[in-house]
Amino acid sequence: MHEIESSQSSDILLLRLLQEGNTRAFDTLFEKYWQKAYADAYKRLGNHDDAKDIVQDIFSHIWFNRETTHIDNLAAYLHVAVRNKVIKLVAKQKVTHPFFDILENASVETGGADSDLLWKDFFQSYDAIVQALPPKRQEIFKLRFHEDLRTKEIAKQLGITIKTVQNQLGKAIETLKVSLLRLFYLVMILASS
Repeated sequence: MHEIESSQSSDILLLRLLQEGNTRAFDTLFEKYWQKAYADAYKRLGNHDDAKDIVQDIFSHIWFNRETTHIDNLAAYLHVAVRNKVIKLVAKQKVTHPFFDILENASVETGGADSDLLWKDFFQSYDAIVQALPPKRQEIFKLRFHEDLRTKEIAKQLGITIKTVQNQLGKAIETLKVSLLRLFYLVMILASS
């Protein structure tokens, strides 16, 4: 118990020194918490590079925002920061949404005349929504899902960042999901009956 209290009081002192720009305090905190934060990120992601990137981003943020970010408990702060970063990363990587996996694997031949009509409506709606996307978002979406290019390839081809590609894809998918999900499920129910 005494060790924990001692550790917390030394962290408080180190965090105070860090706020003042003390690089040795930062290094000490980094060495003390990096492995635990990395393990937490890796446990959630299962990917060494992504886990390292996340922890590096968090510690960079702590350093560059040291004067404005107030941290009382670094262990708790890191736990929440890792969780939030993982959620954001996973959300961006899930651009190949299950919605599209099901759509790709759906068989148009099943289900008879009603199903065929609904599929036709579905694809017409899909095309209309894609055409209504802002031009750059539409271009990125088509490159990813119609031409099957990876986000890195799209970014290089269009001269934009991977993050921009991911953001635009996320917005496009959200638009399609909201607009098409009910019709899609109706088609799937009819197709399987």
